[in-house]
This record gives sequence, C-alpha cells and structure tokens, in this order.
Amino acid sequence: MTGWMDGQRALVVGGGSGIGRAVVAAFLSEGAQVAVLERDNAKADLLAAELPGVPVVVGDATIPADNRAAVRGAVRHFGGLDVLVSCVGIFDFYRGLADLDDDEIDDAFDEIFAVNVKSNLHAVKAALPELRKTRGSVILTESTSAYYPGRGGVLYVSSKHAVRGLVTALAHELAPDIRVNAVAPGGTMNTDLRGPTALGLRDKRLNDTPGREAELAGRVPLGIAMSGMDHAWSYVYLASRRVRGVTGDVAHSDGGIRVR
Repeated sequence: MTGWMDGQRALVVGGGSGIGRAVVAAFLSEGAQVAVLERDNAKADLLAAELPGVPVVVGDATIPADNRAAVRGAVRHFGGLDVLVSCVGIFDFYRGLADLDDDEIDDAFDEIFAVNVKSNLHAVKAALPELRKTRGSVILTESTSAYYPGRGGVLYVSSKHAVRGLVTALAHELAPDIRVNAVAPGGTMNTDLRGPTALGLRDKRLNDTPGREAELAGRVPLGIAMSGMDHAWSYVYLASRRVRGVTGDVAHSDGGIRVR
C-alpha cells in the first residue's frame, strides 16, 4: 500500500506501545500526520525521541480533560483531525467469576470497564466536533474476545463485547458525518498488555507468559504469532478515505481463528 492516508490527520490514543505504536508507524508510512495520547511517561518520552514530528500528550484516556487536550494538540499542530484510533486496554488474565472474591468484583469491574470501554466514549466525545468538520472516521479496538469465549476472563470478554456494541451504536448515531469501525485483533506478540491494579496484576504482562509465541501460533489456522504491525494495516484500510462506504464493521486480524 502506498499513500492510503495522504493528507489525513490522526490521533492515536494509546500510541506509545504495542498495537497503538504499530498503528502510528503504519499511518506515517501511508502519508498521515499523527498525534498520540499516552499515559506512560517513559513510553511518551521514547516515542517523542524516535519520532520528533509526532506530538505526544501525556494523559489518561479515561479522563475527559486529557482526551480534549490530545485533540487540541493534534488540531494545533495539524490544523484539524480526520481519524481517531483508540488502542488502550487492560487484561484480566483469564479470571473466571469463580476466581473473583466478592470484594474484588466491584473495583475490578470499574477499572477494566473504565479502561476498555469508557475511555472510548471519552475519546470519541472529545474528537466529535473536529471529526464532524472533516467527515472523518473512528476506529476502536475490539478483540477476538468480543466474539468468542476463552480468550480472556469474564470481565475482559464482557468489556470487549461492550466495545463491539459501541461500534454499532456510534456508527448508527454518527452517520452520515462520521464512519465508525473496529479492528478485532487476535493474540499479539510484543505488546505491553497488563492487568488491573484492583486484582494486583498491574505489573504482570501477558507477553511474559512462558511459551507465548508458540501458544499464539498454535491456536490459529495460519500458524503465526502476530505482531502489532500485522494488525496495523487493518487500521490503515479502515481509516482510508478510499473505504468511504464502510461503517459499523470490523476487520478480524486474528489468524483465521473463526474458521477453526
């Protein structure tokens, strides 16, 4: 692909690592100008050092004011906004309901749904005025967990089903001015996906699991352990104005897990 995003201005929420960082690279390679909202200071500093032309706002995607600051930053640097991508998320490490103590459920639910679901609402709300001006697009990040059990615990799977609902509701509400789609990645190498503080899992990383690469390759028909960049091209496709007739849809970059 060449020039699929020429002239477009994008904001990637959670663009400091993993799939979000790959989306930043793919968008830049296809001609877009890109800004980032990133919570982690170290990731934000590294991104700014590696890509000095990419403005980075340090902030929390679950906070409305931080999303508004990121949108203002993108508009200040680029003169407008055409694409919003959200790539934030936390994982529950396969905790079933029977694995959750009664006094853990409320805090874990609030944290996981705030990061995985509410952050999308705040990001879209903040970007809405600018995206209406440009008849732009939104791309949220679902997961294979939005379609199948066993790809997370009860809270993670239900949160990703909620994102699936957001895509449908927002695509209907925001048409014809704004297209809203999603990517549903399968398991991914080289991400920094962590668990919720409420479950004592803030410092546990999914990709630190022994044998992770072989496990990912073994679960899908294509036999590959996908990287963030393997998913990033689906975001490029959905963001491109060449795909002006697609909304309320999802790209399943999952190694073919659905046909197994």
